[in-house]
Amino acid sequence: MPYFARCILLWVLVFTSFTNAQAPHPPSSVQLYNDLQKLNFLGNALYVAAHPDDENTRLISYLSNAVHARTAYLSLTRGDGGQNLIGPELRELLGVLRTQELLAARSVDGGEQFFTRANDFGYSKHPDETLSIWEKDKVLSDVVRIIRQFRPDVIINRFDHRTPGSTHGHHTSSAILSTEAFELAGDSNAYPEQLQELQPWSPSRLFFNTSWWFYGSQENFEKADKSRLLSMDVGVYYPERGLSNNEIASIASSQHLCQGFGRPTVRGSQSEYIELLRGEMPEGQDLFEGVDTSWNRIEGGSAIGKLLSEVEQNFNFTRPSVHLPVLLQAYQKLQELKPSYWKTVKSEELSELIAGIIGLYMEASADAYYGIPGSDAPAELELTNRSDWPVRLTAVTINGAGILKEPLSLKANEANEIAFDFNIPKNHPGTSPYWLRQNGSLGMYAVSDPELIGKPETPAAFSLKIILEINGIPITFVRPVIHRYAEPDKGELFRAFEILPPATVSFQEKVKIFSGAHPQQVQLTVKAMAPNTCGSLSLSVPAGWNTEPKTQEFIAQEAGEERVFQFTLIPPDKSSEGYVEPRLTLDGKVYTKELITIAYDHIPTQSVLLPAQLKVVRLNVEKAGQHVGYVMGAGDAIPENLEAIGYTVHLLKPSELTKEQLRNMDALVLGIRAYNVLDELPFKQDILMEYVKEGGTMIVQYNTSGRGNADFSANAPYPLRLSRDRVSDETARVSILHPDHPLMNFPNQIREEDFNNWVQERGLYFPNQWDAAYTPLLAMNDPGESAKKGSLLVAPYGEGYYIYTGLSFFRELPAGVPGAFKLFSNMLSIGKAQIKSEGAVKG
Repeated sequence: MPYFARCILLWVLVFTSFTNAQAPHPPSSVQLYNDLQKLNFLGNALYVAAHPDDENTRLISYLSNAVHARTAYLSLTRGDGGQNLIGPELRELLGVLRTQELLAARSVDGGEQFFTRANDFGYSKHPDETLSIWEKDKVLSDVVRIIRQFRPDVIINRFDHRTPGSTHGHHTSSAILSTEAFELAGDSNAYPEQLQELQPWSPSRLFFNTSWWFYGSQENFEKADKSRLLSMDVGVYYPERGLSNNEIASIASSQHLCQGFGRPTVRGSQSEYIELLRGEMPEGQDLFEGVDTSWNRIEGGSAIGKLLSEVEQNFNFTRPSVHLPVLLQAYQKLQELKPSYWKTVKSEELSELIAGIIGLYMEASADAYYGIPGSDAPAELELTNRSDWPVRLTAVTINGAGILKEPLSLKANEANEIAFDFNIPKNHPGTSPYWLRQNGSLGMYAVSDPELIGKPETPAAFSLKIILEINGIPITFVRPVIHRYAEPDKGELFRAFEILPPATVSFQEKVKIFSGAHPQQVQLTVKAMAPNTCGSLSLSVPAGWNTEPKTQEFIAQEAGEERVFQFTLIPPDKSSEGYVEPRLTLDGKVYTKELITIAYDHIPTQSVLLPAQLKVVRLNVEKAGQHVGYVMGAGDAIPENLEAIGYTVHLLKPSELTKEQLRNMDALVLGIRAYNVLDELPFKQDILMEYVKEGGTMIVQYNTSGRGNADFSANAPYPLRLSRDRVSDETARVSILHPDHPLMNFPNQIREEDFNNWVQERGLYFPNQWDAAYTPLLAMNDPGESAKKGSLLVAPYGEGYYIYTGLSFFRELPAGVPGAFKLFSNMLSIGKAQIKSEGAVKG
């Protein structure tokens, strides 16, 4: 990210709240003033869509920062089924990455974040399919639960529930579920099990966030009936921030870096339109019209509102602490009211405002970034009162245990450090993403604790309850235990305090292909997370498979120590596939998970525990040629998958694509979206085409067709045009159009059954127009659609071959799909029928 953009981002971030994994930025006077404005608005808005990046950050920021409503985004999924432009994370790990990018976006635009248990299983063309795979009733119950928890007065859908089949099935489904939940949330007969802790809630209005795009053109939109539309100018400028709403929105959406959403900031007037779907149409343009958003909404709240309005009207930006007596008076009056939703919400907001105006800094930092169940963790609490007002610390507890020996007066601008230890229970579930703790289904994550449903991330493992007397008034604060540290090249950093197992285990590979009955070695790494760790390691294998040795001993003296183990896997005589799992036994308990770290500068570092598995496949895969050049595009695991079947893969950068380098390659493969993400690649096109013309094989995997990329002819030897055609049903029948074509027969014969057990999809962004020089080899289609023939095109060019494929090999090879390996090997081997597979290297 450019330096200027990072400065703007940091400037915006000081106006926002943070999760337990992010830095506790002290608020400026401007943020305090904005917090005060939000404190004086008692109204909620919920924005609903399907994925990370679906949200309209302009509208979320406007509602949060101009209207001052408590605003949240409900993303039904975590975006697990998409692609990743910045790294190798896919599926569950991509969902973790995109979750954190959403939280980063909300920290900019001022919103909050919710999710359901729905799993983004990949592209879906119709909501009927989506809702079947999602288990509709469960996801609907989640939406109802979140509405009852958050209590929105208005709900805004990103998509139109009335147009099924016109867009991604997930999109339409999000609107369908939101519309149904709008009616059900207030019904005490709907999901009554939720009402043990929640109450029914009926929002006032439901809207659809429409635009000219949904009408087909600007002209159609101008002519359309707008009697049920409200409009808002979301380009408002915030002079106290020096930023417009659109600039904040641009920075927020730019947090979706793994989706390539980084973009420049924009300014100026811009209208957003929302169409009323349910509820009474406002007479004006206020979507909260008729909802009392003042302090009068709370019984007995008018006196509090009067006090806080006076503070807002006369806010002192240079000395905000002068408002402490009035704020404390308001806090006392608020505590005298009977329990209610708004009392809980506003008590927390007001207490944090009080802490902010006196510059009260409270941070609990553990010495290490993780702890082990059953152990003690040392930590330190820092408290600094940066004002002249009297503040007295009276109690600090963690897990109900007190750590303060005696009350402590916090003198003006004097740092106070309190060292303490806390115990981590042996049965602690850990801090890995809660939705990944159990095995789910294709469409749903399994979450057994209903209190976790909807939460964006696993709650902080430990939090301190801090009771202070501020000018004589007791107020309770809660602060998560985090880990603060520094790196020489990055400065001060923060991460969540994590609970990890005493040891983790991981395979060097994810897939092991056995092309015969010969045994192969597999390598595992065991990492001790605790000192003085010892136990035994064995493998659980599918029926018919065997290992040597059966067990091995593991001993580590230091935390962080790693040991590498090798086992010999002996496959069965016949075709077979399954999973090998490690079993690390320590003190009678078995550990089977690997630790995966996701680290990027724009999100907090994430530690994810997933089952350690090695997929083993016993099949016969023949190959011709040996050396494969691979230019990585948006990121995939295909290079290591090709090495698993015996190829030698050379990772090449565009700058390394020279005639001399390519002469040594039996084939050249371009990774997914290579032309979309590698700006230098088109300038190497002459070299690439010359390589093919002189006898090379070049395989180009899918590129997207949007943003002017549809005409792909400049990147191919003959005219070729990409489309948005895709086949999302991974079980769709595949017809082989030219069974006698060499690519379908050498060195492996490809049959229709080789397309069994594919995962997530068949492919995407197929070409739909091509020159007669290309031969389409396959036909496939989703239900109710015409056959798509552009998934695999091959064309001879000079002495070599050019292949374009939209098949999802980047999903199939890591999943160990046998037929996908056979087909990819055939693509690499085309034209080499007379060359022995061993040692076939061009001179």
